[in-house]
Amino acid sequence: MKKLKVGVIFGGKSGEHEVSLQSVKSIIESLDRAQFQPVLMGIDKTGKWSFYNESNFLYSPEDIKQIKLNNSNGHMLISLGREGLFVESGSDFLSNQVDVLFPILHGTLGEDGSIQGLLNMINLPYVGSGVLGSSICMDKDIAKCLMQNAGINVANGKTYTRSERDQINYDELTNTLGDTMFVKPANQGSSIGINKVSTKDSFKKAINLAFEYDHKIIIEEAIIGREIAISLLGNESPRASLPGEILVKKELYSYESKYMNSSKSKFSIPAELPDDKIKEMQEIALKAFKMLQCKGLARIDLFLRNDGKVYVNEVNTLPSFTQTSIYPKLWEASGITYSNLITELIYLAIKEDH
Repeated sequence: MKKLKVGVIFGGKSGEHEVSLQSVKSIIESLDRAQFQPVLMGIDKTGKWSFYNESNFLYSPEDIKQIKLNNSNGHMLISLGREGLFVESGSDFLSNQVDVLFPILHGTLGEDGSIQGLLNMINLPYVGSGVLGSSICMDKDIAKCLMQNAGINVANGKTYTRSERDQINYDELTNTLGDTMFVKPANQGSSIGINKVSTKDSFKKAINLAFEYDHKIIIEEAIIGREIAISLLGNESPRASLPGEILVKKELYSYESKYMNSSKSKFSIPAELPDDKIKEMQEIALKAFKMLQCKGLARIDLFLRNDGKVYVNEVNTLPSFTQTSIYPKLWEASGITYSNLITELIYLAIKEDH
């Protein structure tokens, strides 16, 4: 059987560059070599695309504080920068060398529809949601509005752009949202730029930080309850995994908790929940996945309030994909190994062919 050539795109210009490198390391190590041959395409932090050799494409791969791209094999594919778009090899080269693309680009320019639009233009199938689903889910404000209109519970909150910064009033917001609030950029992942605040001083600092990452921010009420994640897999007929609970020792499941110090957080997989509640949360996750036009994969983050009411926090269309990440761990608990999960995602991409 002829092996499919899988172009794996990783790195990128977002604040989640290092997370992407760790994800791609796990994927390359677990790719079924009887069926697939990887073609490594890394994007550095300036936007330069290059081909990389599998044997030495990462420096310090086990340490997220030190991990970075090594030197490429010298063959530049695309340069995206202030000078514009420079394509050395062109889409014809990609079409001849790659059968399907697996973008492992978390965050801005990778999870927001940008790369998906570019891949549509070169007419190659790729893993994950298309332009619309990706862009909707990346903007937490837009996704929340659509889910709320569809009858899905979301946290109460207010959205502000930089031009509306002077309208943000701490006292008015506490009257509406409560004394404890979350401040977050509308377009970020991996908990970057998010803070839980309960004082006026911490609120001001959180506003300043959130606006460093995005032109639009969301200020939300704090929902008291359990944090639950469910993984979704499929195109027109997706399946939901068993739920997992995120057990956080700190008040916020932060970037550091997720990637730099595993002792600060852990998962309970599967979550200890009654069968009827599991079914309810899976149905809500599936409804959000379909309504937001997701394809291939997504991780749905939910809150289970103490009174039993379920809220959707956010939908991640390209979640972290290391072997210890919650997305594949949930599928492992649901009967799909990490390697088989990668295989299924690749064939789902070929079937969907955006």
